[in-house]
Amino acid sequence: MTDATPPPRPAPDRDVEVLRLTAFSSDPAGGNPAGVVLDASPLGDDDMQRIAAEVGYAETAFVVDPGTDSRSRRVRIRYFSPGAEVPFCGHATIATAVALAERRGVGPFTIDTAVGPVVIDTARGGAADAPETALTASFTSVEPRVRSLDADVAARLLALLGLSPDDLDERWPAREAYAGNRHPIVAVRDQAVFDGFGFDPVAVRGLMDEQGWAGTVTVVHRRSGADEPLVVEARNLFPVGDLTEDPATGSAAAALGAYLRALDLIAPPARFVVHQGRHIGRPGVLLVDVPSHGGITVTGTAVAIS
Repeated sequence: MTDATPPPRPAPDRDVEVLRLTAFSSDPAGGNPAGVVLDASPLGDDDMQRIAAEVGYAETAFVVDPGTDSRSRRVRIRYFSPGAEVPFCGHATIATAVALAERRGVGPFTIDTAVGPVVIDTARGGAADAPETALTASFTSVEPRVRSLDADVAARLLALLGLSPDDLDERWPAREAYAGNRHPIVAVRDQAVFDGFGFDPVAVRGLMDEQGWAGTVTVVHRRSGADEPLVVEARNLFPVGDLTEDPATGSAAAALGAYLRALDLIAPPARFVVHQGRHIGRPGVLLVDVPSHGGITVTGTAVAIS
């Protein structure tokens, strides 16, 4: 009688190419780093989780179905943080699309994700604060939705951030917004308060897990005047492993666009700019287009990290 137990599966990550790019910046020292595996078809869940932990970035994108050939314009992606799989990741999507465009040419791609298909266009130029020759990617989110935050949950979140209701921008009430991931959005009125607040990563992570916030806690401050084009600065809290804040968060930028539209704080079609990452030394810029209905479009570039 032979042993039907299959031999141990070799660790595939030894031969898997993991690209390292930073999204929403043309400077390798800025933006949000992401790992990208352009052919993860041989990998199992444990393999992808292990690789994401070894890479150590907020997320690594795995192209689990890279298409039928090198010209395919439709792929399927899964995203893993160092600790768990996440439904969607905007900056890793931008990084993956730029990497695909470098190999397959610019133009549209359709990316199948756990939250549904995401249409993403790639081109030369069109990103904020990037050279006109830079490869850029624009993803359009799934249909967004916005809902009120439970008053008790909002109060607990503010207490964890060391903020009081008097610190908030009364024009931008706290809400939860979804455009692929769920993000609570808190708007702080004063720049000094926005720059200076702190938080306990363990306690914030506990509340996020309790509430099912797979994205980030999004804290924003309006930098532009009432009569100027909208410019927002964001801090996106994402405590996982050694990380505390995300340098640039595409899903949060899309959620913010949905929030502004739902509360009539912006008149679509409209465009605004989000600056993020200054507080952790990796500044980046996200360009957000808000149509009158449907998904929100976020544009940025990505460059290799040497």
